[in-house]
Amino acid sequence: MTELSTAVVFIDLQEGFFEDPSSRDDRELMVAESNRLAGLARQAGVPVFVVSTVHARDKSTWTLKMLDDDQGFNFPGTPEVRLLDGLDLEPATHLEKIRDSAFHGTSLAQRLRTVGAQTVILAGVLAESCIAATGRDAFAHDFRVVYAREAIASSAAETGWPLLEGLCDTLRQRILNRPDLERLLTADS
Repeated sequence: MTELSTAVVFIDLQEGFFEDPSSRDDRELMVAESNRLAGLARQAGVPVFVVSTVHARDKSTWTLKMLDDDQGFNFPGTPEVRLLDGLDLEPATHLEKIRDSAFHGTSLAQRLRTVGAQTVILAGVLAESCIAATGRDAFAHDFRVVYAREAIASSAAETGWPLLEGLCDTLRQRILNRPDLERLLTADS
């Protein structure tokens, strides 16, 4: 078994978060790094969770920012909610969320406890919003957090990564690069 029974949580690897043509390189990198991390998890027998954002058209699930801008996204049945082409994350447990944190209004904490996870490796988008919010909430739910450096994208690197580094300092979380993640996932497996 890996260090403190680990699980991998992928967040918002959906078309709606990569619509900007300038994100093409990020998309390709995220698919490659996410597949690599999921493959390591499979080899180590580590459970994988895929959490996606889905909002209702009737505005009942919209955030304050979405309401202020009168602009929703990631509606059921639209191309925005689809996972990125080329992802190979299965087998995985899939959950839907309506806020930045993957814990808010979902059964993620319960499901992580059910599989015996004490440490969660977070990957996906965006460092400054959904990843950071999920990391903070993971701490509140008594999970240790590791951020997968190469498998996290940020639309504002000047604020996203310093935010995660601050969480590491204050909440005893870690940012690990690929070789360190490989060691973590293969420890005692």
